[in-house]
Amino acid sequence: MLHPTAVIHPTAQIGDGCEIGPYCIIEEHAVLGAQCKLRSHVVIGSHTVLGRENEIFPFACLGQKSQDLKWKGGTTWLRIGDHNTFREYVTIHRATNDGDATTVGSRNTILAYCHIAHDCQVGSHVIMSNVATLAGHVTVEDQAIVGGLAAVHQFCRIGRLAIIGGCSKVVQDVPPFMLADGNPAETRTINKVGLERHGLSDDAQSALKHAYKILFRDGLTITNALTRIEAELPRLPELLHLVSFIRASERGISK
Repeated sequence: MLHPTAVIHPTAQIGDGCEIGPYCIIEEHAVLGAQCKLRSHVVIGSHTVLGRENEIFPFACLGQKSQDLKWKGGTTWLRIGDHNTFREYVTIHRATNDGDATTVGSRNTILAYCHIAHDCQVGSHVIMSNVATLAGHVTVEDQAIVGGLAAVHQFCRIGRLAIIGGCSKVVQDVPPFMLADGNPAETRTINKVGLERHGLSDDAQSALKHAYKILFRDGLTITNALTRIEAELPRLPELLHLVSFIRASERGISK
């Protein structure tokens, strides 16, 4: 179902059952998986690869050139998984360096006016509320939520099942399973509602609550806090992920 006003480059690949609405533009070497739906006035840039059953609303622009001033040309990519929703005016850019890719996983909900910059790595089941923005090289793990009008500094990481409050300014990593809010953002508590909704066990929730107190309320250095967590708390997968995430942090964590 291709509207006659749509402009599709001859090298673009359109999967079975796609719906391309009025005034959409699909540039060279773009790939749309089966049953994608482009409502109208959508622009899909060159070397953008979408999986199946993505829905893209009017005036979204996916896969244009990086805004990074270090751009030197070459072939860069935007790779997107399956079953995502991109609402009105969403912008996502390709990577900066030749051969690199910005990636977005599957079953994400990216609401109106959100921006995902060059070289970001966004997981799956992520929600970005209206006007949330990710600077370059940001990593967002699975099931995280970024509140409306929140801004995430370049090279920051947002951990699995973390939630960021609306209008927050994130300048350091937000640990998994935590709630961060403020300007600059601080880790306030565990993401209790999110943990319950995603079915984490009572033991895991209790251990994460204890870990939060050790990390953010007991006045310890991060190194000493992690050592105490490993010594005192059960070796649950959630705790192991929290510890490894913090140990890998280069910007530090939002405290």
